[in-house]
Amino acid sequence: MSYIKPEKLKRGDLIGIISPASSPDNLSLIEKGINYLEGLGYKTISGKNVGKYRGYLAGTDKERIDDIHQMFSNKKVKAIFCVRGGYGASRLLDKINYDLIRNNPKIFVGFSEITSLQMAFLRKANLITFSGPMVVSNFAKEVDKYTEENFWQMITSDKITGKLKLHANNSLQKIHPGSSTGRIVGGNLAVFVSLIGTGFLPNLRNKILFLEDVNEPPYKIDRMMNHLRLNNVFKNLNGLMLGTFVDCNEKDPNKKTLNLNDVLNDYLGKIKLPVVYGFPQAHTKNILTVPIGIKVKVNATKGFVEYMESGVK
Repeated sequence: MSYIKPEKLKRGDLIGIISPASSPDNLSLIEKGINYLEGLGYKTISGKNVGKYRGYLAGTDKERIDDIHQMFSNKKVKAIFCVRGGYGASRLLDKINYDLIRNNPKIFVGFSEITSLQMAFLRKANLITFSGPMVVSNFAKEVDKYTEENFWQMITSDKITGKLKLHANNSLQKIHPGSSTGRIVGGNLAVFVSLIGTGFLPNLRNKILFLEDVNEPPYKIDRMMNHLRLNNVFKNLNGLMLGTFVDCNEKDPNKKTLNLNDVLNDYLGKIKLPVVYGFPQAHTKNILTVPIGIKVKVNATKGFVEYMESGVK
């Protein structure tokens, strides 16, 4: 399969802003995030439906799809940034024009619920996208310097990053030793699991699977990991990178429970793959941007991840 890399972003380029999932409760945060981007010297254009509400959705399915299609159709737009995650992007997958996306490759950035679009774009349009910071979630407040430097490096340079330098507050833990290479896929665990059997997940054979989540108690993580196991996902992979599972331990001290480490070790401690835990991504601070679809190396024995190619050209 031939994967498509978007063109790298240059200062002064036009960035499209869309809300394919949920809108923030405070719409002024969108403007704050846009001010950050424009302060760096980029131009922005917001989808005509950005800022709408339909319950927990950022407008109707048609409105959100229209914004996706219009941004990919607009020849002046060089990158598309999502406002936030939430819920609703997965409702759009069977209604998107993937030929349009394949023929107009652009930098596409988001995480959490946006995982559904990223997996579908890789499967249906062969497009490498970026699991990285979003307009409201990250850019509407004081931007973490480590997150900022890594993100802009990933989308503005075609230089190969090589071994990733983690922030001083982070380290990779070994769940199972070994070293392997493969193309990286994945994102949010709950969203990823929900796509099994839909036809919108990329082929997982020989891939490195990245997974993270937030606010899921151990029994729900257990259920999702078991769903992956029953679908033979682990048997097809070359390796696993687990992110920071934020607030995923039981909060009720009187409730009988396994802890998160128990659950992860039950499923991953004995599989014959390199498995690392604690990769800083998505729902945490000091995050590393992941170009979904590029070749990476995971060395769980020595505790490092290496990007073997760039995500842009």
